[in-house]
Amino acid sequence: MPDLFTTAADWLAADPDPADRAEVARLLAEAQRGGEESLAELGDRFSGRLAFGTAGLRGRMGGGPNRMNTAVVTTATAGLAGFLQERLPAGRHVVIGYDGRHRSAAFARTAAGVLVAAGARVSLLPRMLPTPVLAFSLLHMDADAGVMITASHNPAADNGYKVYLGARVSDAGGAQIVPPADAQIFAAIEAVGPANLVPVASRGWDLVSEDVLDAYVTTAAGLVAGAPTDLRVTLTAMHGVGAETAQHAFAAAGYTDVHLVPSQARPDPDFPTVAFPNPEEPGALDLAAVTASEVGADLVVALDPDADRCAVAVPDATSPSGWRPLSGDELGALLGSQAAAEHEGDPTAVLSRSIVSSSLLGRIAAAHGVGAAETLTGFKWITRAPGVVYGYEEAIGYCVNPAAVRDKDGITAGLKTMALAARLKAEARTLDDLLTDLAIAHGLHLTAPLTFRVADLSLIATGMANLRAVPPRELAGSPVVDYADLTGGWRGLPPTDGVRLATAIGDRVVVRPSGTEPKLKCYLEAVEPVAGAADLPRARRAAQGRIDRIKDELRLILRLP
Repeated sequence: MPDLFTTAADWLAADPDPADRAEVARLLAEAQRGGEESLAELGDRFSGRLAFGTAGLRGRMGGGPNRMNTAVVTTATAGLAGFLQERLPAGRHVVIGYDGRHRSAAFARTAAGVLVAAGARVSLLPRMLPTPVLAFSLLHMDADAGVMITASHNPAADNGYKVYLGARVSDAGGAQIVPPADAQIFAAIEAVGPANLVPVASRGWDLVSEDVLDAYVTTAAGLVAGAPTDLRVTLTAMHGVGAETAQHAFAAAGYTDVHLVPSQARPDPDFPTVAFPNPEEPGALDLAAVTASEVGADLVVALDPDADRCAVAVPDATSPSGWRPLSGDELGALLGSQAAAEHEGDPTAVLSRSIVSSSLLGRIAAAHGVGAAETLTGFKWITRAPGVVYGYEEAIGYCVNPAAVRDKDGITAGLKTMALAARLKAEARTLDDLLTDLAIAHGLHLTAPLTFRVADLSLIATGMANLRAVPPRELAGSPVVDYADLTGGWRGLPPTDGVRLATAIGDRVVVRPSGTEPKLKCYLEAVEPVAGAADLPRARRAAQGRIDRIKDELRLILRLP
């Protein structure tokens, strides 16, 4: 493997981080001695450059170009600096935040040093804070770009680099990057050259004052001003950075009966009590359920490690834990009905959802006389819908105040859910009661995922090719009446890798590769009319039966393990 060894040696010569150099040097020496595991690991680390896309950078930490490390952060930031300088020759301002993962603080300081050396004014958040605080700070401080060092809910071995653009650089100021900016930044990164030749200042940035955090908390609390506050809540931060900020925001809004899950309250980059730090994952809310039962909570609110996502669980006597997590689409509909009522009769106020999220939001919007929009997946698109006042996607992401945070925000989503639950409690009703009302009014919209996690990324392309080669003529016994290959765009949306199918009975499937993980993801929805509350169990059985059939049919079509 002389080419691999030469490439690794060249990287070593240009890597500015001693720990990363030592790691790669060890792997190289072991591989040169014939160590098969080290050779395979080295080959993976040098199989290419960690791609910069619309999610920025995200990957495992370690030395080498296909990992998150100081050298990659250095060249990525130099590329971003060049991109900004080309568009704003003078007066560039960038705000940087970071979460509690391994190396996040160091990566943030590296990014700050590169930008300062490139002539930008840099504001660094004063400590590890949630991603929504960074997104808020960008708009609040009228900055030109924002960088957040986080891997969100990815495994502990990962880290990432998320980029937002301000109003002077983007027509959607405050949102994450979309094409062509991602490709333009990546081209600038590739032109940077060796990392050790990039100038990096050791000082010169400003620390953001606590006033910005106070402004975020005040703005969040203002979203629920006047709402009932009689609610007991269990909060888990999932070992992330959200607990402190969330507690401050909840208390400012009047919600003081909040009980943290003790073992998950403090930031811990190893996420020791969960197999996967994502509130959506099975078992992730087990400890929260225990705490909630102990304190007699009305609601469980769970934040992911950087607090941009929110999950909710409600009391359920039929569940072994006594608690039932709401699906992302269920909570999306509840918050959507709240937003629609707040903007009743205003067609310029738009409820926005991704194409993989439930169509129920569109029906809710129509019933309240407000606008509706479908976008590609990701809040970089959802918050770009003209007139958006609320947006969500099924992966427990909710934007309830796009004027202040043009991204998903788990803290404000939790706060709005608490206000809704408290109002319903005052009426002797529950969130489940409101879901029943929505099902009776608009039909039961049952959604479910089907996910294929692969070790070989080529299998994802194979699965998509299998689907496109022989698309199904029917699903769960209902004819497919609408087939769309999303690579050609769909209903005015930009092209993306995916396939959408809809049946005569109203069921829907979207199949697409994940943008951040080695997965092929299928999003299923079955819609069943509901005659009344007594008819709901029958409707649920019928919809679930079709969902199960569609899953089996997709497995046969995609032919993935």
